[in-house]
Amino acid sequence: MRFGDDGLVPVVAQSALSGEVLMVAYADRAALSRTRDTGDAHYHSRSRGGLWRKGETSGHTQRVVDVRVDCDGDTVLYVVHQTGPACHTGAPTCFGERAAPILVRLADTIAERARTRPAESYTAKLLAAGPAAAARKVGEEAVEAVVAAGSETPERLVSEVADLLYHVLVLLEAKQVPLDRVLEELERRAR
Repeated sequence: MRFGDDGLVPVVAQSALSGEVLMVAYADRAALSRTRDTGDAHYHSRSRGGLWRKGETSGHTQRVVDVRVDCDGDTVLYVVHQTGPACHTGAPTCFGERAAPILVRLADTIAERARTRPAESYTAKLLAAGPAAAARKVGEEAVEAVVAAGSETPERLVSEVADLLYHVLVLLEAKQVPLDRVLEELERRAR
């Protein structure tokens, strides 16, 4: 590994689930060692002049599942499971709100509707009806997707699958199961 004259190496934090780049920070030997020993992302804070664990004050931690070094040995990649937003501004990544994949953004919107319960929101009405009603709606949408797959146009199938995915996300929210858990399970199965 090649550290800069300041004893630091850039570290890119990437979501293990979505592949998104979450943030870029710096690490020294102590931060890399602490990351290896604990499994929590540690960095060197240039503003504080020392070691810090990501999320130690915000609770928005990074659990490191893999550490890689680039071909030149001068940049490190932390592949992480991020808890909460990665950016200090509250954005999911330091590279803007729009970077999150659509299912993650939709799940975040559904969670917001669950918190605020706007009267005009279809999502809020579904959530107010409870998990059993949300599960029935998933069943209805699954049947509609099956019918569309068998006898309707590709465009109709796309529409029905979009409805099904939306209602699955509503069901997850109704049961207070984060989308991340499903994505982690898919990642585990893909391995």
